[in-house]
Amino acid sequence: MSTVLVIINAATSPPRRMAGWLADAGLDVVTVHAPDGVPDSLSGVDGLVMLGGGFMPDEFDRAPWLRAERELAARAVDADLPTFGICLGGQLLADIAGGEVRKSFGPVERGAVEILPTTAGTGDPVLATLGAGAPMIENHEDMITRLPADAVLLASSDAVANQAFRLGEHVRGVQFHPEVAAEDLREWEDAALAGEGYSLDELIDGARRVDADNTVAARRMTDAFAAEVLGR
Repeated sequence: MSTVLVIINAATSPPRRMAGWLADAGLDVVTVHAPDGVPDSLSGVDGLVMLGGGFMPDEFDRAPWLRAERELAARAVDADLPTFGICLGGQLLADIAGGEVRKSFGPVERGAVEILPTTAGTGDPVLATLGAGAPMIENHEDMITRLPADAVLLASSDAVANQAFRLGEHVRGVQFHPEVAAEDLREWEDAALAGEGYSLDELIDGARRVDADNTVAARRMTDAFAAEVLGR
């Protein structure tokens, strides 16, 4: 059985529905809690998922395990291992490959946001699952301001250009959260959102309105990634 390694960078950002979808696709899903240690090898691993967390990709004082995670990600890039970096995971991929990530910079995106594939994205086996565009959950204030020189831009939102990209043929990073469903927003901190001018109830209502389309697109995206892992 093909194995996918899922790295959890924060207890508040687990794989959620994606873990079940990957298992349903026929993968052995192995999760590791990064603060407890990151594997130093990709031996026996056919795919890699790196999840989100409230850190910059080089914030070693708060998240010292990121050094080891960056080394593992670099090995995945070098091997063109099927890889899916989500939010922090995507920013980490951009950073190690020569791009730029800036803290608390650019538009803040919270809740359901329409993600639009580029021309390259419509031809990408994984991001083509967005169709002409699909709603995905966003929760970020940091931003990939410059992609690596050899990256291919796959999707954007109206506010943020670098929503998805590919390195090589099988390594992808996304700013949005395909693992997060509308009801998961209930776990967000109401007071913190209110301080930014958001209403948690309104964010949940907005996510519920597009939940069916979101779930279909996110499931197809996960299945397409799983197919690349299985194909390896």
